[in-house]
Amino acid sequence: MALDAREEGGLSVGSTYDGPMPAPLIDLHTHSSVSDGTETPTQLVRAAVEAGLDTIAITDHDSTAGWDEALAAAADTGLQVIRGMELSTRDEWRSVHVLGYLFDPNDGDLVAETARIRDDRLTRAERMVGRLSEDFDVTWEDVLAQSGGVSIGRPHIADALVARGIVRTRSEAFASILHFQGGYYLPHAAPTVLDGVRLIANAGGAPVIAHPATRGADAVINERMLVQLIEVGLVGLEVGHRENSVPGRATLEAWAQKYELVVTGSSDYHGEGKPNRLAENTTSPEALERIVARTRGVQPVRA
Repeated sequence: MALDAREEGGLSVGSTYDGPMPAPLIDLHTHSSVSDGTETPTQLVRAAVEAGLDTIAITDHDSTAGWDEALAAAADTGLQVIRGMELSTRDEWRSVHVLGYLFDPNDGDLVAETARIRDDRLTRAERMVGRLSEDFDVTWEDVLAQSGGVSIGRPHIADALVARGIVRTRSEAFASILHFQGGYYLPHAAPTVLDGVRLIANAGGAPVIAHPATRGADAVINERMLVQLIEVGLVGLEVGHRENSVPGRATLEAWAQKYELVVTGSSDYHGEGKPNRLAENTTSPEALERIVARTRGVQPVRA
């Protein structure tokens, strides 16, 4: 039977293949220009189609503003869209990001909390730029010119620094000037990870901890906290992510098996804002089915 080309499958257009069909490519962590991606939701969807994805989740930081455009862009493409968000939370001093899938976007508590986060992120970013402008030729207007205007944060400051020729890339900015030990960093308001998971679950969504093993084998949360999160509705752990350490992945896999959590893999795609490429890590169809089964907010949409 003739199949379309897929990079992972190593097939050329029109080739004959009699083995099992390639598994659908599912990427559950991507960002558009609504938050800190460099592509609009429409461009993000087009990139997903070109990458041969079957399913994509749009998970902008603390915002659902890109959902409608993404759904409109996916019409007639066959691409399935999972509506989601990456919620900013904290565990003591640690920043913990929680991916929420298929929740009710009109849930009052979640709407109020994300508005609070975005408002504080905006004033925090402006204060950071005030600090930076004392030492570098960069202004708040430069940052606004780099953002989509919905959720402004450090990536947009990094882009302004790049545009001014102060650093070469976002990654360089984060590793130096914008590092939390760089002297210009300021924290922003965020709920505790426990409250964040609870908010998503109460809104009918499925919460999954994003890239939990970026800090080594202990991950960004410990097992004691993990148990508490499961009690308030945690569904899974994002194990397949380029920033998770090898020993950290082993820890996450063991926890997922022990507590019957869903294991996901995703790209954390930001367009040109990060080196991450679509489908570099993917989620199994069975894992996605388990996520959908735990939700009661909105449904996946396939044109």
